Amino acid sequence: MKKQCMNRVAVIGTGFVGSSYAFALMNQGIADELVLIDVNKEKAKGDVMDLNHGKVFAPKPMNIWHGDYQDCQDADLVVICAGANQKPGETRLDLVDKNINIFKTIVDSVMKSGFDGVFLVATNPVDILTYATWKFSGLPKERVIGSGTILDTARFRFLLSEYFQVAPTNVHAYIIGEHGDTELPVWSHAEIGSIPVEQILAQNNNYKKEDLENIFINVRDAAYQIIEKKGATYYGIAMGLVRITRAILHNENAILTVSAYLDGQYNEKNVYIGVPAVINRNGIREVMELKLNETEQQQFHHSVTVLKDILSRHFDEVK
Repeated sequence: MKKQCMNRVAVIGTGFVGSSYAFALMNQGIADELVLIDVNKEKAKGDVMDLNHGKVFAPKPMNIWHGDYQDCQDADLVVICAGANQKPGETRLDLVDKNINIFKTIVDSVMKSGFDGVFLVATNPVDILTYATWKFSGLPKERVIGSGTILDTARFRFLLSEYFQVAPTNVHAYIIGEHGDTELPVWSHAEIGSIPVEQILAQNNNYKKEDLENIFINVRDAAYQIIEKKGATYYGIAMGLVRITRAILHNENAILTVSAYLDGQYNEKNVYIGVPAVINRNGIREVMELKLNETEQQQFHHSVTVLKDILSRHFDEVK
């Protein structure tokens, strides 16, 4: 019988992202139980020891242990962080072949446990691997979510907040599309304290369109810059994963830019891609369909086309 009283999260893969996520999750006191699963069992055991030593400083008790796929049976959320990492000079899409094979083994093992919760995928290329997780698991599309462009959107809001000198929480703007080189900023819906960015540009000569274009380029290329400097990105995405986790476990109905399945929204079908969606205990309640301008719609369609081209090499039903 499925447990109802305790929120259990299973993390698969305790590399940079998985361990950073576990640390952030404990710090924020989001879950009641946390199980770490990794092919390198000694690494998982070491992380558990390290995390448990910090529990006395955590905001609430959390039972943390290393385990195996059978522990996913009673999990409310399984977060997949395992897979090959992006190396300097590689795009996220270069990782497809390596990681689809890894994911088939992982998802099959999780489902064999009797898991009946929500999958959250963090591994790149996240849109492709979220689709793969959906197909391999057989779960409803609403209960398979990718981290999508939640980090890109956070980077976007942060850089815009610096440019306009306001708090990031007062910046409302989205990056949508592939979590990768074809993503796009939705300038037509970008606002600073409810004032459209396009209106600010028209009324204030201190702000320039070229500056905003450079901000987006820095958002899009941020991962390459970080990987070049420190080898991998993990703090930002870990915080983004915790934000999604909180929306799920606390049934928040929060709007976050995640990788969600499109079934006609934005005039696109049969693809997982980064879009704003309402997230609650059941996963994705609904996809929020922004009214894009013509340029944005073309850019979004291009992003979909790139992803579908990759998917069609691995899944016959993708046209």
